Amino acid sequence: MLHLTVITYRSITSAGAMWPGALPLLVLLAVLLHPSRCTQGKVNFREKEKQVLDNILGPGRYDARIRPSGENGTDGPAVVRVNIFVRSISKIDDVTMETGTWPAEGKAVQTEYSVQLTFREQWLDERLRFNDFGGRLKYLTLTEANRVWMPDLFFSNEKEGHFHNIIMPNVYIRIFPNGSVLYSIRISLTLSCPMNLKLYPLDRQICSLRMASYGWTTNDLVFLWKEGDPVQVVKNLHLPRFTLEKFLTDYCNSKTNTGEYSCLKVDLLFKREFSYYLIQIYIPCCMLVIVSWVSFWLDQSAVPARVSLGVTTLLTMATQTSGINASLPPVSYTKAIDVWTGVCLTFVFGALLEFALVNYASRSDMHSDSIKKQFPASEMEHSSSIDPSSELLEPDGSANFAMKPLVRHPEDSMSMDKLRQCEIHMQPRKKNCCRSWLSKFPTRSKRIDVISRIFFPIVFAFFNLTYWSTYLFREEEEGE
Repeated sequence: MLHLTVITYRSITSAGAMWPGALPLLVLLAVLLHPSRCTQGKVNFREKEKQVLDNILGPGRYDARIRPSGENGTDGPAVVRVNIFVRSISKIDDVTMETGTWPAEGKAVQTEYSVQLTFREQWLDERLRFNDFGGRLKYLTLTEANRVWMPDLFFSNEKEGHFHNIIMPNVYIRIFPNGSVLYSIRISLTLSCPMNLKLYPLDRQICSLRMASYGWTTNDLVFLWKEGDPVQVVKNLHLPRFTLEKFLTDYCNSKTNTGEYSCLKVDLLFKREFSYYLIQIYIPCCMLVIVSWVSFWLDQSAVPARVSLGVTTLLTMATQTSGINASLPPVSYTKAIDVWTGVCLTFVFGALLEFALVNYASRSDMHSDSIKKQFPASEMEHSSSIDPSSELLEPDGSANFAMKPLVRHPEDSMSMDKLRQCEIHMQPRKKNCCRSWLSKFPTRSKRIDVISRIFFPIVFAFFNLTYWSTYLFREEEEGE
């Protein structure tokens, strides 16, 4: 350094001898280019960051037990703004059940769902202000949350939860020059969610995420949603049985005998995926009901086939119903799936009872046929019928009959008029189309089968129309 100074001095002296007017400028240039001057211009801002942290968080300078003052330096409550980023929703388990209360409609099922999110809080602590060296020191970074004051927020509907520590703890604290503090952490939570299963599986469910202050009342601490976009959800969020339709942010302050506490909540609206239940439940049940109708087309004498078909479909339908109920928690009210399976089971059971009725009618028809064979129709008609004209004939002692003299009396004319009037009123009615069509089937058992072929499909179609129009309309109302 001394050698360079000597060279610079000699250069300035020789240049001053040549150009006397340029001497002051050359001296100024030599001072600016001096090595010591260049060394002083390089500042280690990481070292400055350590000095700033020691200055504002050193012993006796900052007390993390005392909450910061309110906005604009007032003695009001500290304001903490919250926003979350939902990374994933792994499962919504509607089998795990606890007794709960639905806020609007009475009893509900307390199920649970798991969510992983990045949770962020931001507040202003004027005690943490520092010099940013002309904007070169943008913020300070901490990984130890106990060194600064932290809001006592907790998740009120949390059942389980843990932090992420691989490879390092997923948490950081940033302190900005104006004293603003940003706290960010990645956590996984298992939260309770009350569900109303009256419309299952055509239902929509609202699962909430509630965050509240544990010890600070609203006089000391207030939580607010961050302006703009307080809740973000990762794109292409896929769930096995649900679809996240939308989410809403709201406030849920609670009052107790110790004061009022600030609370935030975000409602996640889930819609159950219906395609799975359509393929696994509704279509198989329809097929079982239709298969049970095959017995209507079998002959009445095929007793083993019709009984086997009816019993098999009934047992299969009962197994399907028990399997559906095993996958759901027991509840005291009727679900939409219960109505469907109950009606389908009734149709299958009705088809089995129809065969019992057909079998009884067939045996009755056989009994009537046997009676007719024992007593021919000509003898029954001869013994039961009397020819009105026989009164006009009398035997003459042989095979010949003689005609009685016909004498009319006034009483006879009156009786004949009454007889004609009765014959007019007792004329047989015209047969309608249904009776004429049923007359083609001589036995009652055959008529029962024919009527069942038409009656069962029509009633089942009417049930489907009523079922889908009712529950789909109620689903739209629930969605609104």
